[in-house]
Amino acid sequence: MPELTVAGRHWTVAAGSNLLDALNQSGVAVPYSCRAGSCHACLVQCVDGDVRDSRPDALSPTQRDQGWRLACQCQVVQDVQIHAFDPQRDGQAARVAAVDWLGPDVLRIRITPERALRYQAGQHMVLWLGDIARPYSLASLPGEDRFLEFHLDCRQPGQFVDAVRSMTAGDPIRLGELRGGALHYDPEWRDKPLWLLAAGTGLAPLFGILREALRQQHRGSIHLIHVAHDAGGHYLDKPLAALAAKHPNLTVELLASSDAPAALARLRLPSRQTQALACGHPERVEAFAKRLYLAGLPRNQLLVDVFLPRA
Repeated sequence: MPELTVAGRHWTVAAGSNLLDALNQSGVAVPYSCRAGSCHACLVQCVDGDVRDSRPDALSPTQRDQGWRLACQCQVVQDVQIHAFDPQRDGQAARVAAVDWLGPDVLRIRITPERALRYQAGQHMVLWLGDIARPYSLASLPGEDRFLEFHLDCRQPGQFVDAVRSMTAGDPIRLGELRGGALHYDPEWRDKPLWLLAAGTGLAPLFGILREALRQQHRGSIHLIHVAHDAGGHYLDKPLAALAAKHPNLTVELLASSDAPAALARLRLPSRQTQALACGHPERVEAFAKRLYLAGLPRNQLLVDVFLPRA
């Protein structure tokens, strides 16, 4: 059986084992979210030997040449030595600036890094509390917000969200690598209709992207749809209403889950040039995508990111 080596530890695993599972089951904390190769939270480096990679296209040629792999997409087929991210050695120090509730189930955490970070709206990073880690998308806008902002869905208990509930301003936290997902704003879209479809805290990165589009003076129409379990789940309703009042080309539609199927069925694209971005739970994102395709949106004009609840 192949042998895994991490930080001086050695152990054997069954041939063909998923690398992410083999690491986590043996006590090596590797965070993950989507398990589909899109969030890049489970990035590890093969420093000796290699693994069978089912998504070699998910990383750049430079990253692959340096041995980086997405653990969720890899199988252990031979002896391999892995460098896993160590938050104390590899992470950046930061402090909590504020923790507050945006709604009954959404906790906002604002973080001030020890040194300034350059990032783009829609990117994400892994937050570390001791050996507990979780990837989150940035809701903040670079250049305007003095902090990094994240929105945490607290409807279900979890080690990370439970720990954040008790944090206060000044508490230390470690930041993992800043990573780019599928979601971003491209200035070339400036004259196209832009649709932003979010479910739950999938609104977080789209809120940053919306403000980036407005900052870049997007001239096309912008339609933002937020689906929540109920009216209390529309945790950014007031700032979104304020933006819509200020920008005539922006419309905001807030839907409860029970009303979403009928409302989505009525969607009509203003143009086949429409660019769409969708984010949230996989089932909700799939429903968004299906409706948009039926409405005539070309598949290459939809960018998606999914938030998969961690067991």
